[in-house]
Amino acid sequence: MTASGKPRDQAERRTLWVVLLLNGAIAAGFFMTGVIADSSALIANGVDNLSDAAVYALSLLALTRGQLWKRRAATVSGLMLLVFAVGIAIDVARRFFQGSEPIGPTMMVMSAIAAAVNFYCLRRLQRLEAPDVNLRAATTFSFNDFISNGGILIAGAMVFWLGVNWPDLLVGLATALVAVKGGIEILQDARNEARKAIETPV
Repeated sequence: MTASGKPRDQAERRTLWVVLLLNGAIAAGFFMTGVIADSSALIANGVDNLSDAAVYALSLLALTRGQLWKRRAATVSGLMLLVFAVGIAIDVARRFFQGSEPIGPTMMVMSAIAAAVNFYCLRRLQRLEAPDVNLRAATTFSFNDFISNGGILIAGAMVFWLGVNWPDLLVGLATALVAVKGGIEILQDARNEARKAIETPV
């Protein structure tokens, strides 16, 4: 490893550890408040952040491996996002038919806290130089989280003012759709990297 590469690897490792721990903490907060507030959107983002933490753990392992392992880790990340999206869509459908009574203020407070944490994670990831396919996947996850937090904040305000549950369900479904988009982009990025590896002579 070159002298210039070693500090970069250390910066990447530190950043991934920070976002891993923060996402684990935020996931726990989402789950707890989601159950208390009967909110599909909060639970959806809890699952999202938990899957993010798993992906960041994969990214940490990938730092010390070759490009093939990194592409495979990114592919797993993309597939996890798609699986997560299906699970959230099922939960939204269940709440639609069975009914729910989300608590708007709880949604708003939790989403504001999560937005601040995810923005911090996103900025740290964006400052990394020449990110590989795996780190680009991690950045996609953090960006999706930040967008979803804004949606929860708006939904929480609507739930509070209108006294209805559909904004919560709508954000839960939107979170699933954002996850689908992110998952497809990550898989396409990994496939493009694999194609470049084949076309580039050793």
